[in-house]
Amino acid sequence: MESPAVTFTLAYLVFAVCFVFPPDEVRSAGLTVQSLLAAWLGSEDAAFVQYHLRRSTGTLLAHSLLPLGYYLGMCFAAPEKHLCFFYLASKGWKTFFFFAVLFPAVTSALAYYWSRKGWNNHPLARTLAVHALPQSGWRAVASSINTEFRRIDKFATGAPGARVIVTDTWVIKVTTYCLHVAQQQDIHLTVTDSRQHELTPDSNMPVQFLTIRVASINPYVKAFDIRLNSTEYGELREKLRAPISNAANVVIHQSLSDLFLETFTSLVEINQTYSVPSTQELEPCIGCMQTIANIKLIKNCQEPNEGECQQCYCRPMWCLTCMGKWFASRQDQQHPETWLSSQVPCPTCRAKFCILDVCIIR
Repeated sequence: MESPAVTFTLAYLVFAVCFVFPPDEVRSAGLTVQSLLAAWLGSEDAAFVQYHLRRSTGTLLAHSLLPLGYYLGMCFAAPEKHLCFFYLASKGWKTFFFFAVLFPAVTSALAYYWSRKGWNNHPLARTLAVHALPQSGWRAVASSINTEFRRIDKFATGAPGARVIVTDTWVIKVTTYCLHVAQQQDIHLTVTDSRQHELTPDSNMPVQFLTIRVASINPYVKAFDIRLNSTEYGELREKLRAPISNAANVVIHQSLSDLFLETFTSLVEINQTYSVPSTQELEPCIGCMQTIANIKLIKNCQEPNEGECQQCYCRPMWCLTCMGKWFASRQDQQHPETWLSSQVPCPTCRAKFCILDVCIIR
């Protein structure tokens, strides 16, 4: 391909990825299916189920047009290929054009079929019908979900393409093309995985994400996974009726302090160690009284007379966990990115120290 064609291909690829998986910047610019079709979609708060019937259909239609958009763009980016004149194009481009037209044609027919009889044929309608009582239909279930979604006490988290919503009766996962719905009284929840990310776009602190499997005793309801930040785990549990089992024995960090404590411990473990004199007997930590004191504050970050840190002359009186909690409690909670590089006073003598000065007793 010549340079203009290569440039257009790369630019269109980036556009397509951002259109299908829009980042925050694209959403704020209004370049999403939800924004472009807002007048047709209506209000999610007013009619949650009807909104997502239209949104999933509109999203499928919009995404199916991307290959055709690429072909039309290449007509201008590479005029020497004669793509504007179908009979002059190469066999490969004719095949591409055939499928580029076929995709939106098929999805348009599918969208028309779904919308017939008041959306009765839509996959979401069939999903909701599974939860309906014998004398009612999917619209009764939709009305219940719509009513509970409007309540302010619902639990909602996640990006628009992977939202998790929990109401008094329902657990809902919103994806790009469909909705997963389960009734709270029928489900079993299991923590199946945990992943920790050292850096995120919103914070310089490590973030733990949990994967929870939602399985229903209703054989017609397909199991699905929800993913959320561990700091939201406590709020999720309060909204759920069923307990959450931890099959993978995952250690769940439910607060920023818990995440910091793990990082604090890992950093201290690579610091210089301290050997106590043979005549000195270690006592229980005065913070928890459960663990023998196992750390000593020694200025190692700089020379004795340099910097803000000071030499601490206290005997070992604290365990690593309690010292980490003390360190976290003295930080600015609004700026966690400064925690690791800050200094705090010794809880006993008030001499300033940093993480590099915390030594484990060997």
